[in-house]
Amino acid sequence: MRILITGVTGYIGSRLVPRLLRDGHELRGFTRRPERALVSEGVELVGGDAITGRGLEEALDSVETAYFLMHSMEPSPDGAFNVRERKAAENFARAAQAAGLERVIYLGGPAPSHGVASPHLASRLAVEEILSTATPCSIAFRASIVIGAGSRSFRFLVHLVERLPVLAVPAWRLHRSAPIDERDVLDLLARAATNDQVCGRSLDARGRDIVSYGELIDRIRYHMFVARPTIGFNRLTVTPITSRIAALIAGEDHELIGTLMQSLEEDLLPRDDSVAELLGVRLHSLDAAIEHSLREWEAIEPLAAR
Repeated sequence: MRILITGVTGYIGSRLVPRLLRDGHELRGFTRRPERALVSEGVELVGGDAITGRGLEEALDSVETAYFLMHSMEPSPDGAFNVRERKAAENFARAAQAAGLERVIYLGGPAPSHGVASPHLASRLAVEEILSTATPCSIAFRASIVIGAGSRSFRFLVHLVERLPVLAVPAWRLHRSAPIDERDVLDLLARAATNDQVCGRSLDARGRDIVSYGELIDRIRYHMFVARPTIGFNRLTVTPITSRIAALIAGEDHELIGTLMQSLEEDLLPRDDSVAELLGVRLHSLDAAIEHSLREWEAIEPLAAR
């Protein structure tokens, strides 16, 4: 099958490439800077920008399935991230329809179980809606925190555990989600390329364990072999000040961390657990996901606290 991976140099896109190659697919990648891209041999690269629409026609030519893995969380002079994401999705949907694309697979985020979606998650859901009519077979996966060595959300939590002698956790520590192993996300995405039962569906890419964010931090701390006293502040919520402090400690951009932390203000619980069975994926436990991710991380760079 001829497959296009947009965001091919990103976290999930770059890890999806070898899996799809093993499955025997013919791959093309879409990236803003093909001259700087490091991808597997045999992957054709097309340069372009979905926000302007440049390169989309060439990238989609003769492609049967496309993965939409582009997100715009980083700061940019081109406007707010949600505006950029919507524009990229609209341009892609128009180009996909013109090219006669058969299937689009999108990895987005969950809707809150109660309350109003944060700007980050609202943008993900808006993109999902735009792409839902782009092709005869449109598939959306909704994932909360992906547990992997390259996941920005996971790395943020690890750095907090590693660098804070005392963990002061705001009220969002009580909210729950179902973090998913990176390996399981890749498996779900890859299998969706050839499974017609998932066409036209929005599916929860959920992990085996439902935990609060406080429990997730405790699990990470346990596998890092560190003892950190935790102080919970039930009245402390995400504010520009607390998110800036957290971003500084974790060594991340505030624009990214502040937006991600807003998404922790509600429960992000899966609607059902049918996707793993539907696609024949055996899910890893949360502990297995954390331990695997930390080992992979340490193979590249040391973790001072482990």
